[in-house]
Amino acid sequence: MSSETSPGTLYLVATPIGNLDDITYRAVKVLSSVDLVAAEDTRKTKILLDHYGIVKPMVSYFNYNERQRAPQLIARLLHGESIAVVSDAGTPGISDPAFYLVREALAQSIPIIPIPGASAFISALIVSGLPTDRFVFEGFLPQKKGRKTKWESLLTESRTIVVYESPHRILKTLAEIATYFGDRRVVVARELTKKFEEIVRGPVSLVLEELSKKPTRGEYVVIIEGFQS
Repeated sequence: MSSETSPGTLYLVATPIGNLDDITYRAVKVLSSVDLVAAEDTRKTKILLDHYGIVKPMVSYFNYNERQRAPQLIARLLHGESIAVVSDAGTPGISDPAFYLVREALAQSIPIIPIPGASAFISALIVSGLPTDRFVFEGFLPQKKGRKTKWESLLTESRTIVVYESPHRILKTLAEIATYFGDRRVVVARELTKKFEEIVRGPVSLVLEELSKKPTRGEYVVIIEGFQS
């Protein structure tokens, strides 16, 4: 067993959000050393592993198989294997099913080690120009049930608000921000660290107008100015 990993340990390994060079030396060492990689999408993770010449067994671990797969991973950890969990991009546990596995591992007193790195919402937040000393991360908003209630609960939130959104709903979300919050300042970031990285800043009416002019592609991070009394 390599000194980079310990038997029976779960590693939460942050991976690039776009540019494959945005990974830590430690993450590469851990991915090279573990017995198994549990990936949200094994095809995407294989591209990363191939890029760094890493050959490791992989299993899928995603939102729709977490309850079936988690007990299998826990059993392997208890048997002494070391396992790295990775998401499609960024830090596992942020708006993905890694939380469920972490909770199950803690219940079994399995050691868990975070390997920090890229995160899309942090990258967007620090270049937004909006206050970063206090913020609230809401992840993906409810698609239907509870969506109106969620917006209403954020009306008087004074901290900077951060949400994720898909290309299919980004225009709807910006329109809803204008409806509930008025013409607040927002920042919309997509394809961060990639060739077509784009960051649009301004009053939500202008940002919505700008994004309406072109096809919506990629995952979006939306930063919303907090309520000003």
